[in-house]
Amino acid sequence: MESLIRNAFICHYKNSTAIDYFCSIMSIIKLTVLIADYWKMDGGVAFGVVPKSLWTKVYPEDTDNLINICTRCLLIETENRKILVDTGMGNKRGDKYYAYKYRTGTGGIAEQLHKISINPEEITDVVFTHLHDDHVGGATELDKDGNLKLIFENASYWCSESHWKWSEYSNKREAAAYFTDNLNPIKESGRLNLIKESGNWLDGIEFRIFNGHTRGQLIPLIRKADQTYVFAGDFIPSKAHIPLPYVPAVDIEPLLTLTEKESFLEEALENQYIMIFEHDFYNEACQLISTEKGVAAGETFTIESVN
Repeated sequence: MESLIRNAFICHYKNSTAIDYFCSIMSIIKLTVLIADYWKMDGGVAFGVVPKSLWTKVYPEDTDNLINICTRCLLIETENRKILVDTGMGNKRGDKYYAYKYRTGTGGIAEQLHKISINPEEITDVVFTHLHDDHVGGATELDKDGNLKLIFENASYWCSESHWKWSEYSNKREAAAYFTDNLNPIKESGRLNLIKESGNWLDGIEFRIFNGHTRGQLIPLIRKADQTYVFAGDFIPSKAHIPLPYVPAVDIEPLLTLTEKESFLEEALENQYIMIFEHDFYNEACQLISTEKGVAAGETFTIESVN
């Protein structure tokens, strides 16, 4: 009932400052980082036009020019919700696919939840920053008969409306990142919530929409006590991507990414947001500092150490 009342409240008073007050009542209790996948990708793809002689100073590579990355997901616990942000690649593809991704050492997001004594059916909400396979694939699996099923069978699912439409009419540049077996079970569940604009849609969480990496990427800003945490998704995938020119080659509009990042980093610096990096193998989180060269990463730490 509380959820229904709140949803009605937001729909009726979408632009009211009262929304912030209502959301603040629903306090965030705990944040937990979960690594769904360890894998590798080409360093040149990861850093775009930045020369290798520069990016290797801040992120190491192996002899094949591959860099270690991970898919770091986030569990947000409130008084009445367990909210999971992104789900990793999942395990329903063949060995050839995971070999191509150089994936190692993980059993997926469900296994990571079990390690902290949470069953997938306890998850009330799954938020997708976007629908590329490494972010959404872990929401579904194949049962013993080879049929697709949702892993989080009781959850509501959240994605930006612009990105869902973008994925359905994909472009040739991104087509290989979208799979119908990832998306159809979610759409057919009847529990898909499409967010039209930035704002407060879940307890204590603001969603921002960015369009440089892919159209309609949804970035959560989580308010816990007096601190704001930013789950940076592929908007700023690692600490090494904080400098403005460090934009991945896979971003559909790199100049837009640069503009979006410059504006947001100034906001994050001013308000001392904690940045959580989804793909940084080496660094989990940091706050930002001001330097002569602009906004930069401060000392890194884990979410557990400040939670």
